[in-house]
Amino acid sequence: MAGIFVTRFKRKHYVPVPTQKTTQKTTQKIIELIKENPYITRKELAEKIWDITEDGIKYHLKTLKEKGLLKRIGSDKGGHWEVIE
Repeated sequence: MAGIFVTRFKRKHYVPVPTQKTTQKTTQKIIELIKENPYITRKELAEKIWDITEDGIKYHLKTLKEKGLLKRIGSDKGGHWEVIE
C-alpha cells in the first residue's frame, strides 16, 4: 500500500525588535508629518509610515508627549497636535 506522507512544521513568527536608531527615525518622521499637518490622525500617520501599526503610532505619540516634545490641543476628534521645540 503506497501513500503520501505529509509533515507540517510550524515556524515561530519573527517580530523584529526595534532598535534605538529605527525608533529615532520613526519619531522624527512622526514629528515631521505633524508639522506638515497638525490635524493628522493616528490612522493617517500609520498609513504614511508603512512599517508601523496604529498601536505603534500610539506608543510613539505617548512617548513624545511624556518627553515634552508633543502636546495635544483640544479634544481627541476635533483637536490638533503641537510640536514643542
